[in-house]
Amino acid sequence: MSENRATRPLRTPIRSLTGRVRRPQQVVPTDPGAVPAGPSAPAGLSAGRPSGTSLVDSAVYVDGDRVASPTSLAESYRALNDNEQAIAWIGLYRPEQHELASLAEEFGLHELAVEDAIVAHQRPKLERYDDTLFVVLRAARYLDDVEEVEFGEVHVFVGRDFVVTLRHAEAPDISAVRRRLESNPDLLRLGPEAILYAILDRVVDGYLPVVAGLENDIDEIETEVFGGDPAVSRRIYELTREVIEFQRATRPLATVLRQLTRGFSKYGTDDELQRYLRDVDDHLTQVIEQVDGFRQLLRDILTVNATLVAQKQNEEMTALTEASLDQNEEVKRISAWAAILFAPTLIGTVYGMNFDHMPELHWQLGYPFAVVLMGMVSVGLYAVFRRRGWI
Repeated sequence: MSENRATRPLRTPIRSLTGRVRRPQQVVPTDPGAVPAGPSAPAGLSAGRPSGTSLVDSAVYVDGDRVASPTSLAESYRALNDNEQAIAWIGLYRPEQHELASLAEEFGLHELAVEDAIVAHQRPKLERYDDTLFVVLRAARYLDDVEEVEFGEVHVFVGRDFVVTLRHAEAPDISAVRRRLESNPDLLRLGPEAILYAILDRVVDGYLPVVAGLENDIDEIETEVFGGDPAVSRRIYELTREVIEFQRATRPLATVLRQLTRGFSKYGTDDELQRYLRDVDDHLTQVIEQVDGFRQLLRDILTVNATLVAQKQNEEMTALTEASLDQNEEVKRISAWAAILFAPTLIGTVYGMNFDHMPELHWQLGYPFAVVLMGMVSVGLYAVFRRRGWI
């Protein structure tokens, strides 16, 4: 390649979001045969993607129109160097370290930003390195089949004449962003910051189905709580974790938008683009407020569920106690009657021994005495047990 971004001279300055100078957009005649135009590639792992590379789609734009579709990083560099009025948008999916090193050398990317892009798993943030912005975004999508939220991550490098998007998951669908911009040349003509806006807008719009899915899950949980489903506690816990993770994706993004907003006056951002970004900020604020409400609602549902579980346990303990008391009463009755019947049995057994030296055996009143004695003992025991409530 003839030169890189570090040695390429700046053109007529027009300030923008990135804090760098942007050249005026002028249509420069190109040779259609030398710089072929083509449609954007799919967001995921496209069948047309070159083998052995993470490049999903690369395009060179002039005055809002796509004038080249390079199939490699080297071709992208050459196409950009050959046209001073062009901007390049390079999309990568889980790039290799050597590809990031090539991008860093060509566009002068800061080593800290490149390190973050390699490691991934970053919180949403915006960092400014001289004339380059490094933006980390956390996308999310709701999976209806498993009723879960899946999170993705995209890193965006925005320079004076380039945008590099690095995705580490399927979400967000960058191809949809590219199609939208290519169908609206007036917006794409605003430069790399317009591409950043469109990506931000796509990420925030992707939050809306997630909010709807979480809201539906919470409605189902409320029904399960009052329906007495024993597995609802686990689902409340899992959904709370998803809401917290969603907050970690949305809340820092508000800081990113505020940083961009503060630079409107300083960098002379286009008025139309300012309106677009404020609209994104409004949508994000609504999402954050709803998610905050979800977390509070889940906390209340968990409290109600704990109360209902405790109440149910108390009712079960009361029922067990009552059953135990009833059982004790039955045992008392049985024991009382057993004692009453035991006394005459004992007396009858004594007099049935038939020993020779038992005076009562030859006593004329011995039989009546034994019968009366058994009756008196039985009546006495009955009176005692009756007084104590055992019978």
